[in-house]
Parts: sequence; C-alpha cells; structure tokens
Amino acid sequence: NHTLSALLIDEAVVSTQSTGIPIPNDCKVKIDRRIVTVDGPRGQLKKSFKHLQCELILNKSSILIRVWFPNRKAVACVRTICSHINNMFTGVQRGYKYKMKSVYAHFPININIINDNTHVEVHNFLGEKFVRRVNLMPGVTCKPTGQKDEIMLEGNDVENVSRSAALIQQSTTVKNKDIRKFLDGVYVSEKTHIVELEE
Repeated sequence: NHTLSALLIDEAVVSTQSTGIPIPNDCKVKIDRRIVTVDGPRGQLKKSFKHLQCELILNKSSILIRVWFPNRKAVACVRTICSHINNMFTGVQRGYKYKMKSVYAHFPININIINDNTHVEVHNFLGEKFVRRVNLMPGVTCKPTGQKDEIMLEGNDVENVSRSAALIQQSTTVKNKDIRKFLDGVYVSEKTHIVELEE
C-alpha cells in the first residue's frame, strides 16, 4: 500500500505544473474566477484569464498558478500568465512610457494632440492633404516631449500603450512605393517607465 500511495503521490506531482509570483509590498491583488485585479500607487488594472485552463490561487504574499495534466501548450501558458501579471504590477507601480519620433525626408510631419491628450492627428504625411486620426486605447495619454518631432505615450497597461503606438505607426504606412527608399513615418524610439527606479 505504501508503494501504491507513493506512486499516486508521484503521479500527482508529475501531473501538475505550477509557478508562484511574489506580490510587491505596495500592491493589492484580488482574484475572482480567473479575473485578476491589481491595485497599486498609480491605479488599478484588471485582466481576465478565463480563456486559459488554469488555477489561480491567492496566498498572502504570492499568486500560485497551477495547471493540471498539462500538455506542452498548457505548460507554456503558465509562464505567459506570469509575464502578464508581472506587467500589471510594473504598470500600477511605475507605469509605461513609449517615445515616438516622426521621420521624414522632405515633407515635415505635423502631429496634433487633441481631446484631452487621447486623440492624435497626423498632418502633411508625404505632403498629403488627408488627415490621419488615431484614437488612443483606454487609459493612454499622449504628450509632446519638448523635443522636435517627438511625442510620448503614457499609461499603466503595457498592452494598451504599445497598441496605441502601433496604431500611430500603422497610420503612416507608405503605400504603392518602395518602403526601403520611402522611410517616412512615426516610429517608436524608446520604451521606458514613467517612474524611474532610484539607484
């Protein structure tokens, strides 16, 4: 019987894949049916992991992610969830800042920020009269950095900040020309945090 129970225990150990994530001191976490809510100094972020077959267990100082009888894809999901939750912690503690520069050979690109820093207009791209309008994702604001032809996007959710940057970049796609020669556009030049760590 001892041998059988030992085998069963071994089988149980083999049949789970689990990882723990430490919770920072200045963050509070709530988990309700695989919806993770993180509160921190900069605000609140909420993310649903209902599309993944996993178990999220909230301990005092950590979050345990467990997958039962995983295949290779399920094992890969564990690390992905860890990354998402760590990005949420970083967002509510330090925030995310993406700097973007407009690059042009001849026609200067003019960028207007409107509607309380939540909308961006791109004028005079390749000399076109058409105005490209981009609505930023929720929780993302755009400001000029003070340097020529440079703007910055700020927010707590890294997905929304990076998607907003992608929308601006894709709005200035060059059509029907050789993109090796026509390099005009608005590109991400730097990825940093709003609150930098003190050394």
